[in-house]
Amino acid sequence: MTSSTPIPQGRYVPLANGLTLHYHEAGDTDCEVPVVFLHGSGPGASGYSNFKHNYPAFAEQGHRVIVPDLPGYGLSSKPADAEYVLDFFVGALRALLQALDIRRCILVGNSLGGAIAIMYALDFPADVEKLVLMAPGGVEDRSTYFQMEGIQRMVSLFANRELNATTMRELMSLLVADPVHITDALIGERLPICDVQPPSVLSTMRVPNMTERLEDLACPVLAFWGVEDRFNPVSGAHKLLAHCPDARCLLVNRCGHWVMVEHREVFNRDCLAFLAEPRGDVK
Repeated sequence: MTSSTPIPQGRYVPLANGLTLHYHEAGDTDCEVPVVFLHGSGPGASGYSNFKHNYPAFAEQGHRVIVPDLPGYGLSSKPADAEYVLDFFVGALRALLQALDIRRCILVGNSLGGAIAIMYALDFPADVEKLVLMAPGGVEDRSTYFQMEGIQRMVSLFANRELNATTMRELMSLLVADPVHITDALIGERLPICDVQPPSVLSTMRVPNMTERLEDLACPVLAFWGVEDRFNPVSGAHKLLAHCPDARCLLVNRCGHWVMVEHREVFNRDCLAFLAEPRGDVK
């Protein structure tokens, strides 16, 4: 039987909109352009559970890193009456960065977090230095995502409140090509959070298809996509390359939706190299 293993507590910041967001911080606090990690959606998700194998490596290389829990997730506020649409998340991220006096940043986002990163960079282009995306949402129509095995199973289990240690492991295993990455500790981190998430976290979630707006991205983009992704079709990688002015994408074999977990060494290495490159102007 999997035991509860609560995620470690970091810091909390109350926002003007009434939300309180939880986040972890590490690295050089004097770094002028912090790296902000944005996790994906799903039952029990948090910044820590998504990026615990990544953000310490960035901090060790001298970056200041911020790893928030999005509203509705982790140890952040979970309002039952909120509409969990993309604008809501972007607004919460904006309020968090302003509260922390972060005026320019690098955004690293997977899945829902990738969609938030894209929209934030479109809405506030002067505030985003670079983007790192892992199978981001927001580049397909809603109907396309709901054809994916992982999305269908996630929505069914969460809507019917059928998540326990067994079904959570089954769902998490759809995120990866090799289930060895789905540990007892990971299940133990997510179940307590899942138990207090309101149904509206997934039932009201709406992410628009931003493909036609990708040409307006003013910063360099590094993307990763697992070719065995069962949540987000790999065809999205080609859309990023076709529409973003300055983008590269690494397709990873034997990998599902969680590149940063399954191939953490490759992910960390390539991201750090990308961040070290001087930024050129997007023409």
